[in-house]
Amino acid sequence: MAAVTLKDVAERAGVSIKTVSNVVRDAPRVSEATRKRVLKAVHELGYRPNPSARRLRTGHSGLIGLAVPDLATPYFAELAQHVRAEAAQLGLTVLIEETLGDATEELRLATGVGASLLDGVILSPLRVSPDELAAVANEFPLVLLGERSYERDQVGADHVLIDNVAAARDATAHLAGLGRTRIAAIGVDQQASATSRQRLEGFQLALHEAGVTYDPRLAPAIKEFDRRNGLLAMRALAALPAGVRPDAVFCFSDLLAVGAQRALFEVGLSIPDDVAVASIDGSDEALYSTPSLTSVAPDKTAIASLAVKCLAARIRSDVPLPFEVHTAPHWLHARESTNGGRQQLFP
Repeated sequence: MAAVTLKDVAERAGVSIKTVSNVVRDAPRVSEATRKRVLKAVHELGYRPNPSARRLRTGHSGLIGLAVPDLATPYFAELAQHVRAEAAQLGLTVLIEETLGDATEELRLATGVGASLLDGVILSPLRVSPDELAAVANEFPLVLLGERSYERDQVGADHVLIDNVAAARDATAHLAGLGRTRIAAIGVDQQASATSRQRLEGFQLALHEAGVTYDPRLAPAIKEFDRRNGLLAMRALAALPAGVRPDAVFCFSDLLAVGAQRALFEVGLSIPDDVAVASIDGSDEALYSTPSLTSVAPDKTAIASLAVKCLAARIRSDVPLPFEVHTAPHWLHARESTNGGRQQLFP
């Protein structure tokens, strides 16, 4: 069966081929009625733009990449959905890559190697070093997500993030505000990642402001930000003597918190009566866990919008643009894991 062409769509919609091209490229100066008619024909015929042909005509394929460490992590899966939605608004298609935190793979994607049709990449780096990124950032349109562990001008790329120190501080201050004085931290990773360092900094800052002494025994080292490590860390904390055992725990991710809640259930400690639990990510997993999890939620819509718009501007500009750092907002959602009781999710 022959592929559907622009001409086929134009004949079905009763417009010119140029008009169909304008609609497919999301160009301005097309009336809404015409746009709807063309899109209806595109849907009915199953037309798919040819990236190679588009690149020959415009110099751009309309394809961008999103590279994240782990798509099994709810935060990244949800963020990917937002990025795809924002890209669609600009007429862009997103190809999603999973790096599994491999530095070589992150560097490969940051330079567009092996993805010749991509116009640019949004990358959430985990292991690649700032020096390696700095060496390649100017070679290919690139926007970085997540924590920065370098000076503003060290890496020539736009960066979209949240204030991790402030987010961790907010979560910990919430626990301290409940009168908890033995507050543990789960998320001090053995790799000393930027995420871990910044969230530990916010945790310690909130403790200091609340007049609570930081106890290293209440901050066990972990390997990964996943459920299993949250479970193992909380088991160790729950086994501490009664005068040391935490009455609250701040987890550096929702997955760690879900694992911690499971460990508390296993040993018969009540949430939040015995141990209050808070975390960061604002994922659906936090909302639907039992009890529902108090979590700091980064504005994923804002993160996706800023990242896609920065990348699109850099792709479409004929002149070099200044690199910018954008900080998206975050909010604390207090739920059953700190407030107690039973709350109806959608009253």
